Amino acid sequence: MKTLDINQIKEYLPHRYPLLLVDRVLDWEPNKNIVAIKNVTINEEFFNGHFPHKPVMPGVMMIEALAQTAALLSFLSMGQKPDENSVVYFAGIDNARFKRPVEPGDQLRMEVSLIRAARGIYKYTARATVDGKTAVEAELMCTMRSAQDASRPAV
Repeated sequence: MKTLDINQIKEYLPHRYPLLLVDRVLDWEPNKNIVAIKNVTINEEFFNGHFPHKPVMPGVMMIEALAQTAALLSFLSMGQKPDENSVVYFAGIDNARFKRPVEPGDQLRMEVSLIRAARGIYKYTARATVDGKTAVEAELMCTMRSAQDASRPAV
């Protein structure tokens, strides 16, 4: 079993509070899959406005957590850490489905599998569960660029 703690995760992801959305990697296999968790707490910035009377994690944040998990899988599979010029962008989100609300106190278990990697575009199937029940699922496409090439089209 290959695990990563938060300090190791920060070596691979440029995100920082409040946008770092992966707390721990439970297991991963290069070029195959990764399992990670996000502990959802009332202290998350987005709960201040979404929604104060009934806090619910925004769907876009759940997708972002899955994308960060996918980026981790990519960097771990390549055996390299990003440098200050590395940027990972979404190239597409397909078949996103939200199955249940995620609330403070929940733990998102994120499972991401690589479908294919070709010409710098990575495609994944991604799913996050809470207590074994699907909260969100989607197919994600990402690309890595250097900061100098970031303004150029991804495809």
